[in-house]
Amino acid sequence: MKPLEIVILGSGSIIPTKNRHHSAIWVRREGDVFLWDCGEGTQRQIQKAGLSFMKIDKIFITHWHADHFAGLLGLIETLNLEDRERDLEIYGPQASRFISLLSEMSWYDFGFNIKAVDVNFENEEESVLIDEKEYTIKSIPSDHSIPSVAYCLEEKDNININEEKAEKYDLYPGPKMGKLKERGKITHKGQEIKLEDVSDVTEGRKVVYSGDTKPSDKIKELSEGADLLIHDATFTEETSHKHSSAKDAGKLAKEANVKKLLLTHYSRRYNDLKPLREAAEENHQNVEVAEDLMRLEL
Repeated sequence: MKPLEIVILGSGSIIPTKNRHHSAIWVRREGDVFLWDCGEGTQRQIQKAGLSFMKIDKIFITHWHADHFAGLLGLIETLNLEDRERDLEIYGPQASRFISLLSEMSWYDFGFNIKAVDVNFENEEESVLIDEKEYTIKSIPSDHSIPSVAYCLEEKDNININEEKAEKYDLYPGPKMGKLKERGKITHKGQEIKLEDVSDVTEGRKVVYSGDTKPSDKIKELSEGADLLIHDATFTEETSHKHSSAKDAGKLAKEANVKKLLLTHYSRRYNDLKPLREAAEENHQNVEVAEDLMRLEL
């Protein structure tokens, strides 16, 4: 299975603390590198983590509150100074509007092409933003005080022909096998053979990031069966200002059959994160609390 690495660059909320930077998550799937949000200080956190900002291919902004995007301008300026040449894609609700505003704030031209991709925040259905051979990246509107979305990286199942199983059907590598992979089933020597009859399936991994949101049925739907859900947990139990509590996140994770819940985006009132974990564990038993520069591999 190909590497899938998550690095929490910032786990704080609107007002950072000395131990928690603003929201930013590094996602690497083999050679593809993404950022989910880019709060203030993101490029310094990237350096502290020993990562390379030059490898970033795409940035996905959940919403345009400063603690989720204010690191963009500095990061773009650095990429320019480091002579970046290849395109950078930036996704988000009304992304074209905000990237245009950022370009006006910079004295110089960005120096490389930035493709702003507007992400739907009104239609309640999922949007497929990236559809690669091995994975997709999807979004769905979340419930915050301004236009906002959640994101999901979902791998496609990996199907490998099992030669021992194929031999039982007298099926060997060649044109017939190619047709079976293409069509999902074939008739061979008078017998119908389905792809699943002669293959081993490795289920793809799924990671969801909620961004800032009240508890949302849409995010629960997006998170169904996820290996990892990274969810807003601004408070322990109370829900206000269009944010979720740790207790809310735990309940959603349980209902969505999430394998692991990672809490993030804490209010500065919490120096000790134990109460947040305990509140989430009332509903879901596999809970972690994000810390800046935490690494996870799935």
